[in-house]
Amino acid sequence: MSLETVVEDIRDEARARAMEIRSEGEERAEEIVSEAEDDAEEIKAEAERDAERAIEQEREQKLSSAKLEAKQERLDARRRVIEEIKGDVEAEIAAIEGDERAELTRTLLDAAAAEFGDADAVTVHGRADDEELLETILEEYEGFSVGEPTDCLGGVVVESDASRVRVDNTFDSVLESAWDDNLREISARLFEE
Repeated sequence: MSLETVVEDIRDEARARAMEIRSEGEERAEEIVSEAEDDAEEIKAEAERDAERAIEQEREQKLSSAKLEAKQERLDARRRVIEEIKGDVEAEIAAIEGDERAELTRTLLDAAAAEFGDADAVTVHGRADDEELLETILEEYEGFSVGEPTDCLGGVVVESDASRVRVDNTFDSVLESAWDDNLREISARLFEE
């Protein structure tokens, strides 16, 4: 074997080895690119899932907020309607006149007078427009006198300094008590609940 043949064999071997290394390098490069593409796809898919979750969460928050706001507006509207109706009822009560007003006032005074037993001096306060009515009714009650007017729809506030008792039997207090006791039913009827 000649030196040239040996050199040629070494070169062939080196070329073959270089081709083998290049082939292995290309395969490894393809694997790395494939892994990188897979990682990129997974990252992209995870980012899309995160974005979808964030969008859904924001949508739920906005929907919940809108529902809460709508509920609050309905409650405010109901409150305004109930207040308006109560105002109408108060106006109707304040407009009661004649025998009906006298009878209601007398009934409320009778109920309050029972609290004062044998008190010597009892003062009865009522609406300024009812002063004459109260004076007429109080002619039947010994020791009772008309006091300063009070701001009310009608009825009486009765008090005695001796017993330090004060009874509020105004139309306002009766209405307030009845209103509070029946507000749920009033609301159910008004809003068909």
